[in-house]
Amino acid sequence: MIPWVHLATAAVPGGEGELRLMQRGTEFAIFAGPTPLMNSRMSSSEIALADLACERLRGRRNVRILIGGYGMGFTLRAALASLGKDAQILVAELVPSVLAWARGPMADLTAGCLDDPRVRIYEGDVGAAIAGAKDAYDAILLDVDNGPDGLSRSANDRLYTRRGLEATRKALRPKGLLTIWSAAPSDVFTEQLRRAGFAVEVVKARANKGRGVRHVIWAATRPG
Repeated sequence: MIPWVHLATAAVPGGEGELRLMQRGTEFAIFAGPTPLMNSRMSSSEIALADLACERLRGRRNVRILIGGYGMGFTLRAALASLGKDAQILVAELVPSVLAWARGPMADLTAGCLDDPRVRIYEGDVGAAIAGAKDAYDAILLDVDNGPDGLSRSANDRLYTRRGLEATRKALRPKGLLTIWSAAPSDVFTEQLRRAGFAVEVVKARANKGRGVRHVIWAATRPG
């Protein structure tokens, strides 16, 4: 078996641990400490996060989307493939090195998506981008940490509190959609979304082309 090679390390802002970029042949992985956060071979549920949102936005013009967490770019590339030329996507990525890795060792995987004219980059906390917005987005796609039960940064937990979810609802346009990726289901979080004023659907998605573990996507709609 081909061994993993450690390519780079990046500190998580706020002094909350570090991320490690690993490579094995053509496969990449990003770890938070000993825990794998993402792997280039298992991208189906990240793609589903975008496909679900774009399908529900079909027919709208001048779509505005916020993606929280670049990761390995699977969600961004899927959104770009589905949206028209009049769309605009803001990608919020907290760790600058993740974007540097996308343009460096993972450039072939990135496939130029960060240079698409529809894309803007916000190097910072997606929570700050949400807090400063009102009726700004048709969809907000969150793939931050590991979902509501985060692993790499405790500050991410604020996104999933009642207060954080209400701020996200206000940042959406009427009938706007919030999609959230998670490694595991949570009935408690589903109820939290409802209490924050969303209509909620829970969707399961396989990690790798219909195989592998089942991840969860919450599709939460702001009422019109």
